[in-house]
Amino acid sequence: MYEQLMEEVVRDENAAAALRAVVRNKGAAGIDHMRTEELEGHLKRHWGSIKSKLLAGAYAPTPVKRVKIPKPDGGTRTLGIPTVLDRCIQQMLLNVLTPIYEPMFSESSYGFRPGRSAHDAVKEAQRHAKEGRQYGVDSDIAKFFDRVNHDILMTRIGKTIRDKRMLRLIGRYLRAGALINGVSVSSDEGTPQGGPLSPLLANIYLDTLDKELERRGHKFCRYADDCNIYVRSEQAAQRVLENVTQWLEKELRLRVNEEKTGVGKGGERKFLGFQLNGKLEIAIAPKSVERFKDTVRKLWKSCQSRTSKELLRQWRAWLRGWCSYYRLAEDRRSVTRLEGWIRRRIRCCFWLRWHSQKGRLNNLKKLGCTPGQCRTAFSSKGAWRIAKSPSLQTALSNATMRRYGFLMPAEAFG
Repeated sequence: MYEQLMEEVVRDENAAAALRAVVRNKGAAGIDHMRTEELEGHLKRHWGSIKSKLLAGAYAPTPVKRVKIPKPDGGTRTLGIPTVLDRCIQQMLLNVLTPIYEPMFSESSYGFRPGRSAHDAVKEAQRHAKEGRQYGVDSDIAKFFDRVNHDILMTRIGKTIRDKRMLRLIGRYLRAGALINGVSVSSDEGTPQGGPLSPLLANIYLDTLDKELERRGHKFCRYADDCNIYVRSEQAAQRVLENVTQWLEKELRLRVNEEKTGVGKGGERKFLGFQLNGKLEIAIAPKSVERFKDTVRKLWKSCQSRTSKELLRQWRAWLRGWCSYYRLAEDRRSVTRLEGWIRRRIRCCFWLRWHSQKGRLNNLKKLGCTPGQCRTAFSSKGAWRIAKSPSLQTALSNATMRRYGFLMPAEAFG
């Protein structure tokens, strides 16, 4: 049991490491409007007082700032942004708690853990399928971070951590609530997304599920609240889904999202943006491809107050990041076959940005079109049709686009 941990938390070396992490991660200010750049100076002035409060178990966190961000599949996700000081203290707690809990966690848990990634989870899922467990139980927990039961979580933590000051502080972070329209609203359940400590608390809470699945002999992969269980038949999958759903409701007070939860073969269920094709190769899930196309449309929307060079830089940065994640896919055809469509989107964007007939005529001439092709500048056809015309395909040919640095997926995948 760990009984005297707060002394480890407030060590100067740990505080300095936490400060570096918070500054490096940047992020928005909390309700006090203090920025990460101001945190070091604040700590130099007030660290003595803050340290004394932490050691005495008297430190009181500030309510978080509520921010809603769009989810990839529609709807919004609510984040709770702590003040930069509270982010630093949470990071200090995290630095001490992680080495304690890491050895306890399941080998089948991959989310928010050192040295583990979403790619590791997907490759493990593929191994289970190749071993004959081709049916997956895709269990998506509804609003997990909003519905974590504080009593269950604190009981779990209390079995390992006996330092009452640390338990009190974690409990206060859970109950800190949020400032909404100038009014502080307390919370009696949930662990707000946005603070450094929240992912570890989520893994502590769901480790109970991992241990139960291991006790039952199941093969599974869990990444945060996204858990897939692998079995050999559809009948077994249906039975496991029913039993696990009941267990979650009874033991952890959680409910599955019925719209996103189900059973099916590897090619029918997605996991972390991927799925398996008929050859059990890792492929990019159809929904991920649709979101890719949506982003292409947004990035090459003509009515943006950015220069052409800024549009190009924005595109290259996003595409490299996207392909860096999806490079794991062995079957990339669903995206690379879109390259012609992407080029047409880019051509359409530039046609609209050239605005007037004169501007279009000048650009067509500059880009090497013949006098006959330049007559396209006076066409009344829509931009999407013009984007496929010989004139624009000459002006913004594949070779021209490569010369100007217009990256395409096949090249970005490497």
